[in-house]
Amino acid sequence: MQKPSAITATLALSALFLFLLSSTSQAHNITRILDKHPSLTTFNHYLSLTHLATEINRRQTITVLALDNAAMSSLISKGLPIYTIKNVLSLHVLVDYFGSKKLHQITHGTTLASSMFQATGVAAGTSGYVNITNLKGGKVGFGAEDNDGKLNSFYVKSVLEMPYNISVMQISQVLTSAEAEAPTAGPSQLNLTAIVSKQGCKAFADLLKASGADSTFETNIDGGLTVFCPTDSVVNAFLPKYKKLTASQKLSLLLYHGVPVYQSLQDLKSNNGLVNTLATDKAKKFDFTVQSDGEVVNLETEVVTAKITGTVIDQEPLVVYKVNKVLQPTELFKATVAPAPKEVDDSAEAPSDDSEDQTADSEKNGVAGLDGGRLVAVVLSFCVGVLLL
Repeated sequence: MQKPSAITATLALSALFLFLLSSTSQAHNITRILDKHPSLTTFNHYLSLTHLATEINRRQTITVLALDNAAMSSLISKGLPIYTIKNVLSLHVLVDYFGSKKLHQITHGTTLASSMFQATGVAAGTSGYVNITNLKGGKVGFGAEDNDGKLNSFYVKSVLEMPYNISVMQISQVLTSAEAEAPTAGPSQLNLTAIVSKQGCKAFADLLKASGADSTFETNIDGGLTVFCPTDSVVNAFLPKYKKLTASQKLSLLLYHGVPVYQSLQDLKSNNGLVNTLATDKAKKFDFTVQSDGEVVNLETEVVTAKITGTVIDQEPLVVYKVNKVLQPTELFKATVAPAPKEVDDSAEAPSDDSEDQTADSEKNGVAGLDGGRLVAVVLSFCVGVLLL
């Protein structure tokens, strides 16, 4: 029979183990959260209809300013196209965490919060920001930055808070924003080359039009499209090499910068690995590897490694990112050959054996020196040891 102390230790360690597993990913589902609140059903429906629910669920830190059915009715009665409604609702999704306590303790009494509308690249200037102000009597006001600073909506209640993952707060009215309510083209109406030309990728857009690749890109938008756009200075520096390619090779190179699925930045950060491109054709792979390192996302071919430096537009099903190099496939260019290892000079002094130092460092660091997987393994091993006592 186990001793009480051993049983207690086992239970405690088992609880720690479960905590470690659950804390590695605290996922949320905005649809399920709102399903529990009948007064928010219309808002919930339009989040799904506009695909904003999917984007909210992808985000690790988010605040949703929910609207009840009456407030949504006032928005729907305006007869706005669905993609315009998407812009309006995306203004109600803040890309930061605001719980009820934080709302009432805002530094200096007021702050500007970036919304998902701002993150799409559609909003001009700071029009996608939301002004949050702590008012007298415990009131908290909200207003779109392009609404002349007017606070036309107010905090009603907290629906759900999962610090610092997701917060759902009900507000009284739809945020008034002329920018968000401006006519918005649907995906099939978007002019990709016109969009990227205005965002520092005109040289790339010109190549797309000259080669005819632009039509392939645009026919893929409705089904989902991710574009990696080299900036003007990058393309201009690459032009001498580009001009040496045949017409078909130029087309393949340009199509290599498109992926026929929508991939948000969060998708790219979490789903590393090989991806096919618009240039992929049977044996001609034309693929590259996505590799993230913290907040940095790299696109690796065997010829070059490019880094995502910014977002031109993120309006599902289309997203366009700026990259700092032209992507070069091995099907068209020689792979970079790693330098041969230097021959070891036997007469040279042998390097010192620092294995003891490394061991000492590991022992000194203890649990802090372990990554998540090794820490779980240690906990498991310890649990088994205790059970065998």
